[in-house]
Amino acid sequence: MKNRIRTEAAALWQLAWPVLIGQLATVGMGVADVAMTGHFSAEELAAVSLGTSLWTIVLVTAMGVMMAVNAVVSHEIGAGQTQRVPHVVRQSMWMGLGIGLAGCVLLNASTLVFDYLMLEPQAQEKAARFVHIISIGMPAFAMYRALYGYTTSLNQTKPVMLIAVAGLAFNILINWLFIYGRFGLPQLGASGCALATGLGIWLMLAAMLWWMRHSPVYQETYPFHQSEPPHWPEIRSMLKLGLPIGVTYFAEVSAFSAVGLLIARFGVIEVSSNQIALNFSSLVFMVPMSIGIALTTRVGQSLGEGDAERARFISWVGVSLGVIFSVLSASMITIFRDLIAAAYTSDPAVQRLTADLLLFAAIFQLSDATQVTTSCAIRGYKITRTPMLIHLMAFYGFALPIGCLLGLAPDWLPWRPQTPMAAAGFWIGLVSGLTVAGILLLAYLHRISQGRIRLSANSGKIAG
Repeated sequence: MKNRIRTEAAALWQLAWPVLIGQLATVGMGVADVAMTGHFSAEELAAVSLGTSLWTIVLVTAMGVMMAVNAVVSHEIGAGQTQRVPHVVRQSMWMGLGIGLAGCVLLNASTLVFDYLMLEPQAQEKAARFVHIISIGMPAFAMYRALYGYTTSLNQTKPVMLIAVAGLAFNILINWLFIYGRFGLPQLGASGCALATGLGIWLMLAAMLWWMRHSPVYQETYPFHQSEPPHWPEIRSMLKLGLPIGVTYFAEVSAFSAVGLLIARFGVIEVSSNQIALNFSSLVFMVPMSIGIALTTRVGQSLGEGDAERARFISWVGVSLGVIFSVLSASMITIFRDLIAAAYTSDPAVQRLTADLLLFAAIFQLSDATQVTTSCAIRGYKITRTPMLIHLMAFYGFALPIGCLLGLAPDWLPWRPQTPMAAAGFWIGLVSGLTVAGILLLAYLHRISQGRIRLSANSGKIAG
């Protein structure tokens, strides 16, 4: 059994580590934006923080919808139906274009929310401009995620890594040029970050298309030897699978982003500290998420082959890997939280509050790693609706209500702190919501994996 666990853990990691590097590089764009504007001015950092709150909600929701491509292609590959893959990928690109354009429109309209947050006029104007500029990358992002799901389902994850690293390098260079106004260019501050990220995403899409065209690995299933118009039944099938994933991602990221928006009333220091802590937490989160993406592929392929027992085994190995990493990451965040804060900003007040919030980030590592790896394993079973409901309940039934109670301490509530806990109160709520999600998803994975084994056994008896 130990050898089997080690073999499966190695197989998962072989898939996950290039995804991890790619995910870290992608999130690194946001890290670079926050860190580079943080050393420019607290005002520009606040604008990036507020704009990123909206951008992240729409971006991650679109990413969730497009994750259906991974589950669908993995099942087709496992079942040996490779002839269907090109059609699925072409239709996923049409779906991505539609999702991306809708996201672009939604992003630009969502800046109206800044009118209700009691922001300083200059901060509101800069945050809105940031969103308007960065929205140009949304269509490219959704189509890139279609190709991302395709290539990872073929067990080809290194292109994702290399392209994302190139995108990060481009982002940092353009940030440096436009934030600080190098070589006679204008100092654009937050707007320079938005321009760098939007253009970087289009570059990543072009690079992925070029890689697929020239790599022999893709030739058997290469989707662009021919073109075809949108085929609504295929797109509807993927949307049926992907929309609940998108809502699941929306529930989590909107809860985190809503915290950033609600904290805005407490001032620039609270906003900036909260964004830095969230930004670093997102960076660490990429490890269990990368394991989860590998899990979706491995579980989907096993179920496509009809091996429910192996799918269950892979699921629990992957969840265990995520939990082990979370213990290590929680320890490291606790020990080095002051250094992490100093790396992001030179403002002493922001550094102190950030270090305090990173303690909460350390606490929720276990539940966060558990919920993401478990939900990804469940997606490998092509089940998305129940995880969606669990996440909605966890974040909107626990995380945000508890956060608002402690963070805002509204006068009309009889049970509340004497003074608002501000960011700390909201982070306690987030810890609560993630814990609820982790526990419920573990129980559901146990139930469906056992049920699929029984169903497979009964089908075998009937066939015999």
